[in-house]
Amino acid sequence: MLGTLYSGIFTFGTDQPVYPPWYTADNPASGEGFEAAVAYAVAAKMNYERDDVRWVRVPFNAALAPGPKSFDANLSEFSITDQRKAAVDFSSPYLDVTQAVVTVNQLRTPRLGAQVGTTSYTAAAAVDGDVPVEVYNTNGDAKMALSNGEIDAVVADLLMVGQLPSAAGDVEQLGIVLDKGSALTPCVSWAVDTLRGDGTLGQLEQQWLTDAGKAPVLA
Repeated sequence: MLGTLYSGIFTFGTDQPVYPPWYTADNPASGEGFEAAVAYAVAAKMNYERDDVRWVRVPFNAALAPGPKSFDANLSEFSITDQRKAAVDFSSPYLDVTQAVVTVNQLRTPRLGAQVGTTSYTAAAAVDGDVPVEVYNTNGDAKMALSNGEIDAVVADLLMVGQLPSAAGDVEQLGIVLDKGSALTPCVSWAVDTLRGDGTLGQLEQQWLTDAGKAPVLA
């Protein structure tokens, strides 16, 4: 068995709450949703049965902070960046993403909101210097502000209204987060690469993300 936190058990972490299409009903153990399904597929490649998988909840920023982790691997829509690599390990990327705008209003001069420490905030801040961007501890807080009318749109890895334009040649990718220098990183990367090679990642993306990804690019 691999050197996991608990012998014979693979512990995945994720934020709380989590949302479709990444997870369903804030229940990662269901295996429903893209990242939940990827987690169980990765575990299976490493010979862990479904009953050998456990989940813990870890705030987004805490998962990226230096120091020992309460999980073996974490899937919370973490974009791979050089800055983050200084504190944690990333697996091979399992998805190319674009940032998206989620809104309940017609967009004119929007007040944007995003979760602290995320590439969604970075993308929102780069849209236009005149567009205000509020920062929130969680996506849940941002979405509450959206429903309360405090902001006009949330920027997140969730495609509903429109995609933010990407910089030329700049492809954002999601990776599984592990402790810095974890002996599990090569194993998890191998599992992700194998799932890409055998078409599993493509099938899961088709199943969970195809409809979510149909949104216009906002000029």
